[in-house]
Amino acid sequence: MTSPVIAARDLTIRIEGREILHKVSMTVQPAEIVTIVGPNGSGKSTFLRALIGAVPLASGRVERAPGLRIGYVPQKLALDSALPITVRRFLSLPRRISDDRVTDAMSRAGVPGLESRQMTDLSGGQFQRVLLARAILERPQLLLLDEATQGLDQPGAAAFYQRIEEVRRDLGCAVVMVSHDLHVVMAASDRVLCLNGHICCEGAPEVVADAPEYRALFGTGTKGTLALYRHQHSHRHDADCEHDNSHGAD
Repeated sequence: MTSPVIAARDLTIRIEGREILHKVSMTVQPAEIVTIVGPNGSGKSTFLRALIGAVPLASGRVERAPGLRIGYVPQKLALDSALPITVRRFLSLPRRISDDRVTDAMSRAGVPGLESRQMTDLSGGQFQRVLLARAILERPQLLLLDEATQGLDQPGAAAFYQRIEEVRRDLGCAVVMVSHDLHVVMAASDRVLCLNGHICCEGAPEVVADAPEYRALFGTGTKGTLALYRHQHSHRHDADCEHDNSHGAD
């Protein structure tokens, strides 16, 4: 079995004295797409920030492959509308990036030819794809996305996740996504982790969609809708579900 690109070992996180995550463990294999779902306040974004070292741990540890290159797409990025900055300039911060690398990243992100556009003139979907282009400039081995389709409609979100699959295929990178787009994003995943302050259920999308813990959180209609979007995989993952009703925070 190959070594994971990243592993969380019994992560516990407390913020202002309140426990947000309790003994959360997860490993991510090379080229695997893992989606983290959960209700509001479940600790999803906190967990993703912990993986990149942006949140202190109360206990546990994060293990990264040596020299791991990580690309990160944040939940949102606010730019001052009065600040003139082109897409090309934005991609070159904080250091200059060659034209060839910019062109390649923009093409992979699905927004070729927008380099001269002002960032503030982009549509929501274009803006998110430029953030994706920035995240893949260094050809990451692990791509992290925190609610990257927030504000997009369902067709836009589905197109974005299809692009993520293509990036995974072309770059061979692993992907960890946090999302509320349950039906579409689960269909684009190899494995789903349902988080609610702890891992309440984990496994292949069909298994998680049918798990009582997941259905208690999100309702019973997901499984049928999931079948409309599901693509085929050449491998399978085992599921390990256990029940708990504790709550955390994003």
